Amino acid sequence: MQKPFFRRFTKKLFILINLVLGLLFVTGTHMLLFNPEKWWYLSLITFLLPYLLLFLILFFVFWLFTKPVWSFISVFFIVISFQAIAHIFPLNFNSHFSIKKDSGSIRVMSWNVEEFNILNYKTHPEKKQQMFDLINAYDPDIACFQEAVAGESKKAINYLPDIIKSLHFTDYLYSYQLRDDFDKDHHFGIMIFSKYPIVAKQTIVNNPNNYNSTFQYVDLVIKGDTVRVFNIHLQSLKFSKENLNYINNEQTGRGVTVESKSVISKIKTGILKRAQQALFVKDEMNHSPYPLILCGDFNDVPESFAYETIGKGLKNAFVEKGSGLSRTFSSISPTLRIDNIFYDTDFQATQFIRVKKLLSDHFPIIADLKIVAPLKSHDTDSTF
Repeated sequence: MQKPFFRRFTKKLFILINLVLGLLFVTGTHMLLFNPEKWWYLSLITFLLPYLLLFLILFFVFWLFTKPVWSFISVFFIVISFQAIAHIFPLNFNSHFSIKKDSGSIRVMSWNVEEFNILNYKTHPEKKQQMFDLINAYDPDIACFQEAVAGESKKAINYLPDIIKSLHFTDYLYSYQLRDDFDKDHHFGIMIFSKYPIVAKQTIVNNPNNYNSTFQYVDLVIKGDTVRVFNIHLQSLKFSKENLNYINNEQTGRGVTVESKSVISKIKTGILKRAQQALFVKDEMNHSPYPLILCGDFNDVPESFAYETIGKGLKNAFVEKGSGLSRTFSSISPTLRIDNIFYDTDFQATQFIRVKKLLSDHFPIIADLKIVAPLKSHDTDSTF
């Protein structure tokens, strides 16, 4: 007896949807194959990868109960992207974090500190001290901060000598561009603090006319070996309040069409600039004569072009010791894990934590690393 038309149509439609979702998922997990200059819009798929994975799993379960043979569609796409899934949603069941450091570990913190709360210092003057207390409680040996606002003027609200005094480090590097100064008394930039001796410091500006075009590195002496630590802050989307209201489906005073064009334009600009910055940073990394650790706010998610470019050949602390989605940006979407700690294979992560305290619009991330072998010098002739 011939199957009813609706039933046959529905089955074919579900198969087609399953195939399309699978193809989108595979495309999103292989962004290095697509030049962002030509295929920038494909980068949008990376923001949807957790949802696409969820739908593939749901289809797998659905087919198991209706037509088991078609469950292999989801299985196929998941298998060929299995390594990428570990970047998106690692399942490390032993992810306990001990705040007490092991004597042989190097504790690394990365945190976008959202200007050390300078915009709200009148209404919440206690917040900056709470940030300092959190940093000191976790006692990192190396701390990399992004969106750090501080100044050398005694009129500065975030007076740099006071910040240095509040944090228990022995040396630091504060990098900024004068054109990006927060106001006449404050700079806007990135900071590396260290409890290990800093033997070299470097600030690098990719394009002085681009926002977030500055990154930095320091060379540290750790247990007799030299390690290079990078701190980066890639191009943000620079969404306005109206943009965010539009994304969150709230009422705005502007037309929907105008607002959507603004959001899309900023997304495209961010994708293209992050790709350029990532290539520039990776080139500098490849010329490092020392094993390296890299921290930063990528403003991009796992499997994106920027993430894959910078992370190629490195380990990621969250992938090694984290679990779940663990968003690091507190707004817009629960899938935005945009802050990372990468490191060379000379190191091994022993534990990782995302500190879920809303003192900034980002959550701080912390990893304990151990040197697993005598540190090797890099081949400085290597190219990307």
